[in-house]
Amino acid sequence: MPYRTDRIEHLLSEGVRDKVYPGAAWAVGDSGGVRATGATGVLDPDEPGVKMRPDTIFDAASLTKILAVWASVGALWEDGVLDLDAPLGTFWDEAAGHPLGGVTARQLLTHTAGLPLRAQLKNLYGTDPADIRRGVLREALNRPPDEAVEYTDRAALILGYLAEYLSGRPIDQFSEERTWRPLGMDSTRFGPLPAEVASRCAPTEVDQDTGTHLKGIAHDFSARLLGGVCGIAGVFTVLADLAVFLRYMLAPTAASAEAGFGADWTAHSLTVQTGGLQPERGLFWHPAPGTTGEQDVWVHYGFTGTGMWISPTQDRWAVLLTNKLYYTRDRQPLTDVRNTFRGLAFS
Repeated sequence: MPYRTDRIEHLLSEGVRDKVYPGAAWAVGDSGGVRATGATGVLDPDEPGVKMRPDTIFDAASLTKILAVWASVGALWEDGVLDLDAPLGTFWDEAAGHPLGGVTARQLLTHTAGLPLRAQLKNLYGTDPADIRRGVLREALNRPPDEAVEYTDRAALILGYLAEYLSGRPIDQFSEERTWRPLGMDSTRFGPLPAEVASRCAPTEVDQDTGTHLKGIAHDFSARLLGGVCGIAGVFTVLADLAVFLRYMLAPTAASAEAGFGADWTAHSLTVQTGGLQPERGLFWHPAPGTTGEQDVWVHYGFTGTGMWISPTQDRWAVLLTNKLYYTRDRQPLTDVRNTFRGLAFS
């Protein structure tokens, strides 16, 4: 299909002009591959001569929840190791005897588990990773499961711990072995990044400790507190790797058969799993704002300014990567750009 490349480029250039973000990289495509792509703006406003490039490395932020946690849970489900509807306490000793023991993986994936709404890890549990894990897994619920849809980072953190328990490997290692390397996503990894790699990274927010913009170090404080690796955030990636990931979701191939999750996991995840509760959720994915019914567009965003969309019905995907956090935490300007970009990519 013809993509509105000129209108996409104009939209994203306006975002640079209006200081919504310093720069952006984008791509749209289908199960056959990338159909249109581009980059605009600069990597860092302090270095105006360094242009944003399609191979710029971005702090993926909450896209970590898809690239690492969702994919890893899908691998365990595909392997028959994980029953999404089994209470965690029936097979996970760390959850047994605590409120979390009655929660299921499906409820975590749909944000209906009734978990506390904010992570607040350091204030609650200190700085030792073992103490944080123990505290998170023993915390009281905010409300009974299946009562409401309430987004919380804790769901991904707990599912990351669960994937580590069931696989016997750290989440970064399991993600690399079962998803990223089989798919050829060779530029996707958890940080912190080595200095020579971090130089290609789009900077995000100013680090209060150093007074400089973060590059190659996760913006998310919980990820930094846990050494850069956790289910909440911490992954760094590039446009081409996300294109491979989304293309695989639409059409798993024999060449990537070793990847942990397959067509069944994707199909199961991209359906409404929350009954009559609002807002509607699939498994870590949710319907894109303004799309319903046959449009079938699902989305996941990252706080740093990242986002990806997919529609099996339309055989289409899209990625928009920005470092909007360089300028502001205000979400609305980028929300407007994202919604318009999605409309151009999927209309």
